[in-house]
Amino acid sequence: MSEKTKIHLEYIINCSPKVLYNRLSTASGLAEWFADDVKVKGKVYTFIWDNTEQTAEMTLHKENRLVRYTWVDSDNEYFEFKITRDELTGDVSLLITDFSEDDEVEETKDLWDTQVADLKHVLGS
Repeated sequence: MSEKTKIHLEYIINCSPKVLYNRLSTASGLAEWFADDVKVKGKVYTFIWDNTEQTAEMTLHKENRLVRYTWVDSDNEYFEFKITRDELTGDVSLLITDFSEDDEVEETKDLWDTQVADLKHVLGS
């Protein structure tokens, strides 16, 4: 199995970290922008897109600051949402870490751009 490329993306989101965290850490919040549907059992989240299911475990979370989901069927691959606030401007940023095949990095970034645009729309940001 080939090593995947780690991707880091940053988006400015005009809302409070608390409101943003809710959209990143709850089934209902994630279903608004990230997947067609999300089911949760304990720390295990099942994401549904076009009748395809993928399962991840919430392996790290810090209230209003960080959420990491590790894919159940992969070798330590995860995606992570980190919320930061700029001390000077007060801007809230969403930092996303994900992994992609080398030849799919641009597609993965485009997908996140689309997903985050949906998130901003949901937040009215």
